[in-house]
Amino acid sequence: QVQLVDSGGGLVQAGGSLRLSCAASGRTFNIYTLGWFRQAPGKEREFVATITWREENAYYADSVKDRFTISRDNAKNTAYLQMNSLKPEDTAVYYCAARFVGTVARSWGDSRSYGYWGQGTQVTVSS
Repeated sequence: QVQLVDSGGGLVQAGGSLRLSCAASGRTFNIYTLGWFRQAPGKEREFVATITWREENAYYADSVKDRFTISRDNAKNTAYLQMNSLKPEDTAVYYCAARFVGTVARSWGDSRSYGYWGQGTQVTVSS
């Protein structure tokens, strides 16, 4: 199993920045990719970004491309989501999630393929 603890959310004005962290512990050697999803009130959970643990290949949702950057520090077993130029529509609870090696998935954003989830951190962007 893997335990994920995400943090770094907060309240920021539009145009501002935040950096989220996701600390992984446990069987981290089984992680294939670590990603971020978000869920706004009354909306479905949506994919934000993901990064493959070994190759460090990053994939983004179109809505955050060129504004958000995902990275990871293997030595610390931690992934980061740097969010710049934040917009009010970015307001949501952000969850980090891990997909294990060998898991079948339809796409990078297939939430059902991520078997482990953090508790979520609130991001609020005021206009």
